[in-house]
Amino acid sequence: MSPTQSPASPHFPTLLHCLQHWAKTMPNQVYFTQPMAPGVVVDFTWAQVYDQVARMASYLQSLNLPPKSNIAILGKNSAHWIMADLAIWMADHVSVPIYPTVNAETAAYVLEHSEAKLLFIGKMEELWPVVESGIPRDLPVVTLPLGPALQAPEWNAQGWETLVSTQAPTTTPAQRTEDEMATIMYTSGSTGNPKGVMVRFGAMTRCLQGTAEIYGINPADRMLSYLPLAHAAERAVVETGSLFFGFHVYFSLGLTTFIEDLRRARPTLFFSVPRLWTKFYNGICAKISPRVQTVLFRIPILSRIIKKKILHQLGLGDVRLALSGSAPLSTKLIEWYRGLGLELLEGYAMTENFAYSHGNRIGIARVGYVGVPFPGVDCRIAENGEVQVKCPTIMMGYYKLPELTAETFTDDGYLKTGDMGVIDEMGRLKITGRIKALFKTSKGKYVAPVPIENRLMGHALIEAVCVTGPSLSQPIGFVMLPLEEHQAVEANPHEKERVREEMAALLDKTNAALEPHEQLSALIVVKDLWTMDNGFLTPTMKIKRNIIEAHYLPKVEQWLVQKQPVVFEL
Repeated sequence: MSPTQSPASPHFPTLLHCLQHWAKTMPNQVYFTQPMAPGVVVDFTWAQVYDQVARMASYLQSLNLPPKSNIAILGKNSAHWIMADLAIWMADHVSVPIYPTVNAETAAYVLEHSEAKLLFIGKMEELWPVVESGIPRDLPVVTLPLGPALQAPEWNAQGWETLVSTQAPTTTPAQRTEDEMATIMYTSGSTGNPKGVMVRFGAMTRCLQGTAEIYGINPADRMLSYLPLAHAAERAVVETGSLFFGFHVYFSLGLTTFIEDLRRARPTLFFSVPRLWTKFYNGICAKISPRVQTVLFRIPILSRIIKKKILHQLGLGDVRLALSGSAPLSTKLIEWYRGLGLELLEGYAMTENFAYSHGNRIGIARVGYVGVPFPGVDCRIAENGEVQVKCPTIMMGYYKLPELTAETFTDDGYLKTGDMGVIDEMGRLKITGRIKALFKTSKGKYVAPVPIENRLMGHALIEAVCVTGPSLSQPIGFVMLPLEEHQAVEANPHEKERVREEMAALLDKTNAALEPHEQLSALIVVKDLWTMDNGFLTPTMKIKRNIIEAHYLPKVEQWLVQKQPVVFEL
């Protein structure tokens, strides 16, 4: 096998085998590029990564924990986050990622529920005070570089760099098999306490064997890691993908340096979520209005130059494959990016199948659809409209929740996704909503809120939206403005009127495309900024519908009595 080949053979059943392969075949090739501070960037070769992993695994083995103990990782993305994950596996244990954006209560729940025996804490910055009180002080801790400084005697903590500098590499690395549990991935908790999804090693490598057939990823590719590694999609695409295919991973230091980090990486593969794709678009439109873009894009030679310059400004000039997931992306945005020459493809999957289900393919992509099943995936639509899938990466079950596990599968082994969908004549799937999100108006009509929310989310004035209305005669939409618009409206009455007019026009346009029973009676602009800290958003930035409804619906009558299409709570 040449160094440019991916270890897709069954002889490489786990990501540890992939790490060993690259460390042997191209030891001096840079694997990670990690900014440590503004202007300070450190590279780690495959050989250096393997060495640090083996030293940390040796330390974990020296603790004599029971085999297959659960060890948690809390922190933003970094090279050492992935090294910690690998070290946990090499020491014969199971990793438990925790979103860095969780609150103290959720962190405490996950640590207790998983019975974590040790915790790696990485880069947290402003998030640390939010979660700190949820960490038991008697829990052994290893702080990663860029992690918070934890002082004894309050903390039972040691530093990564000290340990790897004093510990010899393990001489007895664990020999893991594809049927063993590798990790417990806790869901983002949009409907209550997060559930622990048990993922086996074989699922992690199998998902890459399938995508290898479609996208042609190789060691020459580059990616920027910035979405939470505790999320299945980032873990599958970036961590698992880089280990499987051997490509170079760059990390972002934070929001303030994001564009600089993106330009440094010059990614050839780029994975993001609708919120960031929207921010990119709005940023360009703030500099070049859509009307001016329309004119410029009609001039052949000038059009090519401007489109290339826009992609370069975004740091996406070298991207050959752009992926979007987590939530639907508006048709307008997809067409805009494709108009620039960026092959933007939507996909669909869940934590429960390790982000391996459906994806659009170059040449047969259909806007508004999430693509066809990946190799080995079987998909069907149940009588109630639910999307059900069976695939080789399916979870082992929910940790300590056997009854819920049983409820989540059909008698013939299909995963009940909870999503509603339709399949076209070419086998492409379209997600039309969530079964549990359906609500009935006082007129007895059922409304699916997600497609309506997707229509609204393409507008620059909308950062987040929740369409609801059980027991109301018509649905309504609670809208959160982007931070800058929120501040402008609070400070300037003229800005409020401008926003009101634009929102009213958006409401008319949206309602014109809806069935009469779906049409919104009003958009209510809320005064709260929905965040993960205050419980309105999950760690993956999805709305917590039940929390929003419980907070606002009791007050809705006083807003609707105004009989205005756009009402400000501000």
